[in-house]
Amino acid sequence: MGWQYQQAGWCNRLKEAGVVQSMSRKGNCIDNGATEQVFGHLKDEFFRDQTWPSFDAFKRDLDAYVVHWNTRRRQVKLKGLTPEEFRNQSLHAA
Repeated sequence: MGWQYQQAGWCNRLKEAGVVQSMSRKGNCIDNGATEQVFGHLKDEFFRDQTWPSFDAFKRDLDAYVVHWNTRRRQVKLKGLTPEEFRNQSLHAA
């Protein structure tokens, strides 16, 4: 949720780490729609009913899921292409 992203404690931790936050206009949920969709799928497909014995195991599986998402998971919104295929097609068309 957006309110968590704006909490003072979180903002301070990001600032201390040298991270610059980027927030769109208030009340404009369309701006982050693609990101919300990705995280929605991540929650449904990756986290559901899962536990990991260690952070390293979690990170390994998350990295593998991201590779799967980008290179093997076909998406209706991309006309049946993977994100990698869509990107490559777009670059060649430009």
